[in-house]
Amino acid sequence: MAPNALPVIIQGGMGVAVSSWHLAREVSLAGQMGVVSGTAMDAVLARRLQDGDPTGDMRRAMAAFPVPEMAARVLDKFFVPGGKAPDAPYRPLPKLTLDSSRPVQELAVVGNFVEVWLAKEGHDGVVGINCLEKLQMATPTALLGASLAGVDYVLMGAGIPREIPQLLNSLSRGEVGRITADVAGGTITHYVEVDPVDLLGPDLPPIARPDFLAIVSAEALANYLYRDPTIRPDGFVVEGPTAGGHSAPPRGKLQLDEAGEPVYGPRDLANLAKMAQFDIPFWLAGAYGTPEKVVEALAAGAAGVQVGTLFALSDDSGLTERTRAQMLEELRAGSLDVRNDPRASPTGFPFKVASLEGTASDEAVYQARPRLCDLSYLRTAYEKEGGGIGYRCPAEPVDMYLKKGGTIEATEGRKCLCNGLMANIGLGQTRKDGYAEDRIVTLGQDVTGALTLLGEHPSGYTAETAVRWLASLVPAEQLREVQLVG
Repeated sequence: MAPNALPVIIQGGMGVAVSSWHLAREVSLAGQMGVVSGTAMDAVLARRLQDGDPTGDMRRAMAAFPVPEMAARVLDKFFVPGGKAPDAPYRPLPKLTLDSSRPVQELAVVGNFVEVWLAKEGHDGVVGINCLEKLQMATPTALLGASLAGVDYVLMGAGIPREIPQLLNSLSRGEVGRITADVAGGTITHYVEVDPVDLLGPDLPPIARPDFLAIVSAEALANYLYRDPTIRPDGFVVEGPTAGGHSAPPRGKLQLDEAGEPVYGPRDLANLAKMAQFDIPFWLAGAYGTPEKVVEALAAGAAGVQVGTLFALSDDSGLTERTRAQMLEELRAGSLDVRNDPRASPTGFPFKVASLEGTASDEAVYQARPRLCDLSYLRTAYEKEGGGIGYRCPAEPVDMYLKKGGTIEATEGRKCLCNGLMANIGLGQTRKDGYAEDRIVTLGQDVTGALTLLGEHPSGYTAETAVRWLASLVPAEQLREVQLVG
């Protein structure tokens, strides 16, 4: 179980390693909950190793992995002393499937272990991991790796994460952990699972069960998860429509405004009075990135807030210096625009995209990208005619998607988030023909807090500065009650 003390501030889990181990560690050292991204940590580790792991952080964490032989296999396969040539492609990774091979599972477990272990290194602060419910094929191995590293909380949204409590229970007992897989047209039930004993050996290290926070947008979903003890989370993050990354679509028939963005109304805002009636804690997210909004959340009965954008723009985030500087420049100039794109994500969920020159938010850049699907984290399973399982992604080549039974409408406007998000952190693929993957940057639509803090710190600010500022209006005695200090 996670420590009894509850954080007032949860640093949002963002993108692919934007909420990196370094950012999460800095937030945790400041007394609040740092959160690492649990998305594509296998690819992140593999590419960091191919870049030569110049700081030695990856290898130091891998040396702490409880099964040295497994860590050694990953290291032997991907580590390039001195790093690969800058224009050389990263080696391809086998794709996730409903029944991923042993090497695929090993890389995923080690990758997630490394990220959490580094975030927790040398202190007793609280660290969480954020995963997407839509990435079902990655979830069991990701949470096994994170749990082996002692992660305190698991946070999950972008779907209905009803099976995660039981998955965490099973993994903590060293039993097979599995979740039901969504298979389009499926006539039988399929599962994605991981067997800790088979993967790690019979002498399992202790696996503590982390607490689970379900990310929801409305009290109706919270009530559904709460009323059944077998699927009940340990708390909720209530996320509003302006939060970064994926967001729930508006309730009812989708309507778009003049800018082509989904229109949200009062029905799309959670009833906080009803949320406060549950006897488990909740945090508010989406436009809660100022000290005043933190106090407002506490007054509404929340345990605190989850904030992403403020930390994504901090000096400690995983974004490249180039990307962060570009966004800060536009923020200072008042020209930073974040659009809630209803078509960009292959998941079908609206996705916030920052409009930045030279990124896939630019229509010309998007159209110039060769359409392909090689990382494939967002592809989904479908049952083939005559049996068997296939995989498809609306962002893959259109003709391939149609051959797999997809519709042309589903492909329109879809962007390759997998490759774009990797490029945001300096791990974008360069292909043999010289094509380099473009970035696609996500951010929350409320930048009030970041703009204010940037005004106080024109040259930039650290994650610790952001934490102190957010908590500055919280009474000291209340902060001491809930803050866990290492």
